Amino acid sequence: MTNYEEMSPAKVRELIREQTITGPTAGMSKGFAQANLVILKKEHAYDFLLFCQRNPKSCPLLDVTEVGSFKPNKIATNANILTDVPKYRIYKDGVFTEEVLDASDYWEEDMVCFLIGCSFTFETPLLAADIPIRHIEEKCNVPMYKTSIACEKAGVFEGPMVVSMRPMTYENAIRAVQITTPLPAVHGAPIHIGDPSQIGIQDIDKPDFGDSVTIKDGEIPVFWPCGVTPQAVAMQSKPSIMITHAPGCMFIGDIKDTTLSIF
Repeated sequence: MTNYEEMSPAKVRELIREQTITGPTAGMSKGFAQANLVILKKEHAYDFLLFCQRNPKSCPLLDVTEVGSFKPNKIATNANILTDVPKYRIYKDGVFTEEVLDASDYWEEDMVCFLIGCSFTFETPLLAADIPIRHIEEKCNVPMYKTSIACEKAGVFEGPMVVSMRPMTYENAIRAVQITTPLPAVHGAPIHIGDPSQIGIQDIDKPDFGDSVTIKDGEIPVFWPCGVTPQAVAMQSKPSIMITHAPGCMFIGDIKDTTLSIF
């Protein structure tokens, strides 16, 4: 069995480019930052940049490319954003149209790429603290949910916050808050702990994105803001085209997660 956990980001990106890896990246390249992806035409780029600024818990920016560039400069070298994500989603006028393994055919010369911090990054220090991560244990995608929490509007962009969920014991939930609070570049502290109905989630066993996971006796759901939020926003705001990662299928950068801590 391939040990993706210990593999370098460059090697994982190579396997993604070759389409050997086409699924979720949780647990891969342990210790390195992972990122959500949004690609938009220039006409919508400023509004989305403002949206990220106004909603930093959901959309903490790690890198933004120049107009017409698909090469990230801040978080990776020798990378191609159009080929180095395992799976992409294409939204046209707010409608999810298809998933593809290579986004090159949809690239336009006036596009801008946004790389947004991902909660998979803080799973490394959680695991190091002996806090189990259920979707890694069960070898599936993290569950993600649309909530009743409204993002702050910016230009054409508005919509609900999406959250990711990890079940934990009460003790581990407290420790997880302590561990993730210093990491705002990858969503920081949880946005909610406990009763999912308080943030508009009616059925914890039916995530809007990703897979359902087991919640054991004595555990509570812990919710973090999620970089899939722009996909829910795209459905409501309807830009002409938005290219994103498929939920759970991240871009893996070359920067260490420890460099993102504010402490």
